[in-house]
Amino acid sequence: MSWHPQYRSSKFRHVFGKPASKENCYDSVPITHSVHDNHFCAVNPHFIAVVTECAGGGAFLVIPLNQTGKLDPHYPKVCGHKGNVLDIKWNPFNDFEIASCSEDATIKIWDIPTQLLTRNLTVFRKELVGHARRVGLVEWHPTAANILFSSGYDYKVMVWNLDTTESVIVNPVKTLCCHQDVILSMSFNTNGSLLATTCKDRKIRILDPRAGAVLQEASYKGHRANKVLFLGNLKKLLSTGTSRWNNRQMAVWDQDNLSVPLTEEDLDGSSGVLFPFYDADTSMLYVVGKGDGNIRYYEVSDDKPHLSYLTEYRSYNPQKGIGVMPKRGLDVSSCEIFRFYKLITTKSLIEPVSMIVPRRSESYQEDIYPPTAGAKPSLTAREWLSGMNKGPVLVSLRPGSEQLCPQQLLPERPPSVNQREDLAVRDGQRPSSVQEETVPRCAAEHRLEEKKTRLANGFDIFECPPPKTENELLQMFYRQQEEIRRLRELVTQREVQAKQLELEIKNLRMGSERF
Repeated sequence: MSWHPQYRSSKFRHVFGKPASKENCYDSVPITHSVHDNHFCAVNPHFIAVVTECAGGGAFLVIPLNQTGKLDPHYPKVCGHKGNVLDIKWNPFNDFEIASCSEDATIKIWDIPTQLLTRNLTVFRKELVGHARRVGLVEWHPTAANILFSSGYDYKVMVWNLDTTESVIVNPVKTLCCHQDVILSMSFNTNGSLLATTCKDRKIRILDPRAGAVLQEASYKGHRANKVLFLGNLKKLLSTGTSRWNNRQMAVWDQDNLSVPLTEEDLDGSSGVLFPFYDADTSMLYVVGKGDGNIRYYEVSDDKPHLSYLTEYRSYNPQKGIGVMPKRGLDVSSCEIFRFYKLITTKSLIEPVSMIVPRRSESYQEDIYPPTAGAKPSLTAREWLSGMNKGPVLVSLRPGSEQLCPQQLLPERPPSVNQREDLAVRDGQRPSSVQEETVPRCAAEHRLEEKKTRLANGFDIFECPPPKTENELLQMFYRQQEEIRRLRELVTQREVQAKQLELEIKNLRMGSERF
């Protein structure tokens, strides 16, 4: 029996972490000293929000993303809670709206002005009052607008509909009372139809958030889960916690069977909580330990062993919390696929760390930037509460590109011509003609022709998907060498033609001087 070496092709094998320079960090930031196991930081393409210390209540800072350097000691705060702020989350569909929860058992929704804050912001837009004890977590729904989830120390998860005119909302639309202890984490699947939670009883539960029913519950004793995360569309969960011997551990679970984990991996004997972050676009998993200086990253696959270790980013500065930039805020020109914001309390510093795929080409790398979730909801609050499910609205990260319209966002059955005319008349618009409907088709044909012109010898020089096997790697190498040889011949021909042209011009000038 012949032995074959295991070859695993990955375009993310050489991903490395690049910390920002000192002038691009946020210095002198009074980061909170709370011992709560949360991120304490939320980031979007416009702002970075950080929980801070405040006398007489809770507060957090909202700093414009481009305002790096040393922070003014008297920088205005967002303050209005009577207790310490425990969690903050930006609205994924509105970069100027943020939710905060506190030990005062309330959740507040804030509108952040577009201009810089000149004084403390104390006026909130909405206040959610329903928990009997302090509120530890808030999460926005990933696809439905104005739907917010909260969990408190009263062992309840509450679903709030913010699509109302009331400034103070007392009654949530749904209350989930299936937990027996404090909820430690919450995570949605891609379309938001399922909610996974971990509890202080170390059990993982998968819930139907609209019905309030427990669909799956893990009773496995060998893994005490602390944080849980849905792994995109793989129908799997990842949890971080501790093993029977108190080693920090990760476990991958089948979404439909939580009796036994599919795989377990021990990391080390440290005591800090592990925060997992999953990038569904690249199938990469990042694991950040509280109190650690390093960031481990893995590649997730549907096949065993499910987790493939890549490498880790190492630093001597331990992080107390962490923030993550949405994909639409990344720098695609430098092949940045993920960005962290480390809260370093020992230096009162917020340090951005970019995860970069090394590429020589300066063109847009479409193979590492597939269509990703954008800033537009696919459902209204009423539609989601009525039972509808839709995936996120996808956008392309290519500079200058427009929003994509995936098939799951279209109606199940396309309306007829009469229905389209009725809808257009109802909206006060003129019914579209057949001539107007052909315009997108022409545009698509034009894009197809434009794409064909980029091909050379059957090789797309702008879109270069990575090889998956050794044969594909060799074929790509030979194609590239052939392309280089052809280009060199072309350059040589151009140089010869230029020299001949110069010689002809010189002869013409000499002949004109004689006459």
